[in-house]
Amino acid sequence: MIERRTVGIVGVGHVGAHVAYSLGMMGVTDEILLCDIAEKKLTSECNDLNDAVPFMPNRVVYRTTDYAGLKDCDIIVNAVGDISLCRNFNRDDELKNSVLQVARFIPKIMDAGFNGIFVNITNPCDLITCEIANLSGLPRSQVMGTGTLLDSARLRHALSDFTGLDSRSFNAYMIGQHGNAQFIPWSLLHFSGMTVEQYEKATGLHFDRPKLQEQAIKGGWVTVSGKWCTEYGIAAAAATLVRTILRDEKRILPCSVELDGEYGQQDLFIGVPAIIGRSGVERVLDFPLTEQEKEEFEKCAKAIRENVAKAYDVILKEKEQ
Repeated sequence: MIERRTVGIVGVGHVGAHVAYSLGMMGVTDEILLCDIAEKKLTSECNDLNDAVPFMPNRVVYRTTDYAGLKDCDIIVNAVGDISLCRNFNRDDELKNSVLQVARFIPKIMDAGFNGIFVNITNPCDLITCEIANLSGLPRSQVMGTGTLLDSARLRHALSDFTGLDSRSFNAYMIGQHGNAQFIPWSLLHFSGMTVEQYEKATGLHFDRPKLQEQAIKGGWVTVSGKWCTEYGIAAAAATLVRTILRDEKRILPCSVELDGEYGQQDLFIGVPAIIGRSGVERVLDFPLTEQEKEEFEKCAKAIRENVAKAYDVILKEKEQ
């Protein structure tokens, strides 16, 4: 029989709905199941998306479902959240709400028999990806977050504006926490094989490293400050992860994955380059970093572990009530 590819999306707000639309326009899946506690909005979004199907490259069916109905999905995208909690421009402000939400519905999905792959968007991304892994009990390869994939796109946007080059002309990553504790490993940035220093010498350009890093980190807040949400960039990042898995692309993408000794860290979800394919996270790439970059990475790891401790306190207090 011909294999049917099904993707589920939990949380059909600004981001979840755009992920659903992006996947349809990419033509990479046959069925998209939408799940949300706001039933009236869920029905409206599903109807609107099905109206768009005649304009999509391949036939796709959008349907609404409950948590148990997601059990046979190949991939589930977690997009629950409340960005209004980030009015202070800090993703960590979503922590309590996000932790309690995933603690409520992940067990329901797993009890139904789900054994596919989770792609997490919800912030704080690294922490919530870890929570999903712990709650689901799935292998590390089957749980990942968008992590610094979007931040890396923002970096490429900034570099493209500065150099005038197409953003596909160079390899550039943001790594670490999907939050304020992230950084550019300049030693890994290459222009078709040329290092930054070689490119500066060849072109006469001088990269203002702190300014470019700040642009990448704060790029999301530029978007949020005008419309109080982000949609297109993060939806495209999540849909790209889903497509990479479904098509078994074996593509290197920076996303939130669990470390098992890589970069000197253990039992930590953090944004680093990894090979993504049909089985999910197929390999975490342990790139060599400079001593300064190693120090920056340690700061990122510390920030994420502090969030893990906060999440533990939230869950403990909830159980005591």
